[in-house]
Amino acid sequence: MSGAVPLWVEVTVAVLIVTGALFTLVGTWGLLRLPDFFLRMHAPALGSTIGAWCVAAASVLYFSVRDGRLVFHPWLIPVFLSITAPITTSLLARTGVFRARESGDKTVPPPLG
Repeated sequence: MSGAVPLWVEVTVAVLIVTGALFTLVGTWGLLRLPDFFLRMHAPALGSTIGAWCVAAASVLYFSVRDGRLVFHPWLIPVFLSITAPITTSLLARTGVFRARESGDKTVPPPLG
């Protein structure tokens, strides 16, 4: 473990972290600005997932170069997010449709079947 990291790695890591932060910021902005519950679901899910992939890529690159071996365990976080975010979004959408139907909202489509 030498601890010395080349400048190109530091710059690449910084760019990836800033890119991940920007994606997360855009997702947060979408959550605050979009007018409807159903529109608000997509922006944070996509923004946080892509942001997590960028930060994980930065982490893998930095620690792999610093330690002199491939480090894969930071990939577990975005993989977990990529699996759980669509499931959570789907469940939120179903709950939103159910609640809208129960309240008598006519803008929600009728149930199938």
